[in-house]
Amino acid sequence: MIHLIIVGILIFTVSVLMTMVGKGGGNFYVVILAMANIPMHQAATTGQFILFAAAVAAMVIFQKNKSVAWPIAVLIGTITAVSALGGGYYSHLFSGFSLKIIFAVMLVTAGAVMLIPVTEKKSLTRKSGFGIINFKSGSENHRVNLWVALPVTVLTGLGSGMVGVSGGSFLVPLMVLACGVSMHTAVGTASALIAATSFMGFAGHAVQGDFNPLWAVPLAFITIIGGLTGGKFALETKPKHLKKIFAYTNWLAAFFMIINAFHTKGII
Repeated sequence: MIHLIIVGILIFTVSVLMTMVGKGGGNFYVVILAMANIPMHQAATTGQFILFAAAVAAMVIFQKNKSVAWPIAVLIGTITAVSALGGGYYSHLFSGFSLKIIFAVMLVTAGAVMLIPVTEKKSLTRKSGFGIINFKSGSENHRVNLWVALPVTVLTGLGSGMVGVSGGSFLVPLMVLACGVSMHTAVGTASALIAATSFMGFAGHAVQGDFNPLWAVPLAFITIIGGLTGGKFALETKPKHLKKIFAYTNWLAAFFMIINAFHTKGII
C-alpha cells in the first residue's frame, strides 16, 4: 500500500508538470512504474492507461479556453492513433530489455527536440500544392505540410504505442513547425492527440493480457486530478520557460531507464 502511495505521489507530480507543456508524461510514468519493479510490458500498458486519463482531463480544460485546433487533432491524431495500436500490439516482438533501451533512446531524442528553438507563426503566407493543406481554426491560419507531418506522425505513433509514451514531445514542435500553430494552441491540441494515441496504444497492449487494474485504476484517478490541475496552470504559464527543465529531466530519466535495464539483465 505504501509502495502504491509513493508511486501515486510521483505520478501526480509528473501529470501536472507534463500536462502544462503538452508532453503527457507517459515517458516518466513508465520510468516510475519500471523502477517500482512492475514488469516492462505491464508498465507500458499502465502508463498508456493513466496517460489517457490525464490527457482527457486536460483536454476538457483546454477546450473550454478554445485552445484545441480540432482539424489538426483529427488529421494527425487519426494517423498517430492507428500507428500506436500497431506499436502496442507488436511490442511483444521485443524483449523487456529491448523495450527499455528503445525507450531510453526516445527519451534522449525527445529531450533534444524540446531544446530546438521554435518560433510561433502568427501569420502564414498561404501556399498551395500537392501535399499542402490550408485551413483556419479560430483566429489562426494553418498550413499543414503532409510531406513532413505524415512520416513523423507514423513513426511517433509506432514508437509511443510500443513503449507506452504519448509522443507529445514530438507532436508539439511538429504542430508549430509543420502546421503553423501557436505554442499555446499546440499544447492544447496535443492533449487531444495524446488521448487518442495513449488509448490506442493501451488497447494494443491490453489485448495481449498486460492490463493490471489493481495499479492502473487508482493511478488513473490520480492523473485525472493532475491533468485538470496542469491544464489550468498551462493557461497561466508560458511553456517555453519549462522546456529546458523537461529536456534535462528526459535525459535523466533515460539514464535511470538504462541503468534499470542493465540491472534487470544482470549486467550491473
